[in-house]
Amino acid sequence: MSSYFKIINFCLCICMPVVTTYTLSAQIGNYIVNGSLEEIYDCDPPYNLNHCNSWANLGSDSLVMAGVLYTTDAGCIKGAPLTDVGYQWPRSGNAFGRLSFICINPCTYYYARSYPKNRLRSNLIANKTYCVKMYLCLVDVSPYAISNFGFYFGDSSTDTIKYANGPITYLNPQVSNPISAILTDTLNWVPITGTFVATGSEKYLVIGNFESNSSTTMSLVLQDTTYKFSEYFVDDVSCIEVNLPAYAGPDKSIMPGDSVYIGRESDFAIDPGCIWYKLPNMTTAIDTSSGIWVKPTSTSTYVVKQTLDCSPEKWDTVVVFMNLVGLEKLKIIKEELKIYPIPAKDFIELKISNRALFEGFNSIALHNNLGQLIKEEEISFKEDKLIISTIDFKPGVYVLKIKSNTYGTLSQRFLISQYH
Repeated sequence: MSSYFKIINFCLCICMPVVTTYTLSAQIGNYIVNGSLEEIYDCDPPYNLNHCNSWANLGSDSLVMAGVLYTTDAGCIKGAPLTDVGYQWPRSGNAFGRLSFICINPCTYYYARSYPKNRLRSNLIANKTYCVKMYLCLVDVSPYAISNFGFYFGDSSTDTIKYANGPITYLNPQVSNPISAILTDTLNWVPITGTFVATGSEKYLVIGNFESNSSTTMSLVLQDTTYKFSEYFVDDVSCIEVNLPAYAGPDKSIMPGDSVYIGRESDFAIDPGCIWYKLPNMTTAIDTSSGIWVKPTSTSTYVVKQTLDCSPEKWDTVVVFMNLVGLEKLKIIKEELKIYPIPAKDFIELKISNRALFEGFNSIALHNNLGQLIKEEEISFKEDKLIISTIDFKPGVYVLKIKSNTYGTLSQRFLISQYH
């Protein structure tokens, strides 16, 4: 067989909503781990047994892959852009891989097709729609181009699949490339993409051609037909929730002179769609990434605008507070506290916009206008509001005192009326 034919099984982010509750799914952008293939476990020889973090051959838990990765680091794996099978730069970062999608006799290589699998960051969420994507480019020496590229998302049973020397046709990919869309481009990275609704059991992604040899749509692109195969370079694999919320992260409190990270973990699939601003300037961006390091000199509000291919424009904000002490911080906290209704009757509702500021406030005391203690109880700001009964209070002016062991006592006046 030609030395060019090396089958690869690579294991290989002004009107903006403020998010006040953050879940694991809100923080996850790209569910694919190491989708850009940058994280290589090692570069030790022999180079045909390389390790790529979070990818494995289907049917194996090993990080070993049969074949090679390509990087722009000539000292690690195979040097790019001038590879052993063509000329190509990575789409992003420094590395990319190569997959075989079909091989028909006289194909004698043991691994006739590539079926790399990836353990997702977390199981997908039931009834959520996801957008899955990878970028391919036809290998220069590949005599055939095809259209049958698929994404299969499997549950734990994926662990039990034994690799077979040949097509795996019993797996039904949730996303498949249109059979008429034969990819013949050897120069540009072309996106293969689609959407699907998850069941909630999806644990793995497997990439490959899930059609039989006879059902694979092929087109001859080179005249040398000694070997009937089709290989593609691959880079930037992603799986992102459609309607993914923007994520600036929870509010932070830091000491003067310190830096803090805000937003999501940086990822090639989210970074290009995220633009950060620092209020009040919504004209000049300060960065473009899923998450950024900031070092404010005073309490500051940051805004992220997120525009992704598979999601409408989203916004989120985060406040980074200086870790002030005493009266200065108490003043900030007091401005955050609102009491409703005005006037009150049977109850008062305490509303806050930043629960982090009220951590440590654990009791309240209500006094009448003579300073007499009327009511006292322990509290906890587990939500953005707190309701206190005043049904037995006579009409008049009262003082609410919220106590903290750290910052002292915060006082606010409110009015009880018999009419409301």
